[in-house]
Amino acid sequence: MAEKKDTTAKKKAVKKTATKKVAPVKKSKTPVKSTKTAKSKATKKDTSKPVKMDAAQLLADAIVKGILEVKGRNISILNLKNIQNRVCDYFIICQADSNTQVNAIAGSVEEMVKKTTGERPYKKEGFENSEWILVDYVTVVVHIFQSQIRNYYNLESLWADAEVKEIAFE
Repeated sequence: MAEKKDTTAKKKAVKKTATKKVAPVKKSKTPVKSTKTAKSKATKKDTSKPVKMDAAQLLADAIVKGILEVKGRNISILNLKNIQNRVCDYFIICQADSNTQVNAIAGSVEEMVKKTTGERPYKKEGFENSEWILVDYVTVVVHIFQSQIRNYYNLESLWADAEVKEIAFE
């Protein structure tokens, strides 16, 4: 009977040892399978979801709508995202023919952005003389010029590395 106990104990020890030897092999295979599964799930998620626009793009679209609503002209959208040390993501530059129209465009932009995104400008300047109004939304900065002032400062040439999209040009 003592021999049976010794044999049983040896078999248990062998089984435990065998299990320990097999376990690392299973563990090394498992991450490979889970990695492949994770990649396929990530691919499925990416293709099934609709493409979302970032907040700066939505803000820029709302600003352009506001400009077009009061007949702003020569709208340039400068995409600065690919420029190192950029000030913001987008500059939007437009022009008008009078102080009154410059003010109207700035008001329309603020109203449209508030209605569309709920955001308010971080800073706004230039309402005193209305030759160049700047409305800063942090990620998007709007420059509303009178025609002669825009030609004089020529901001587009200062950011020549930016991708430029032009709307409502004459």
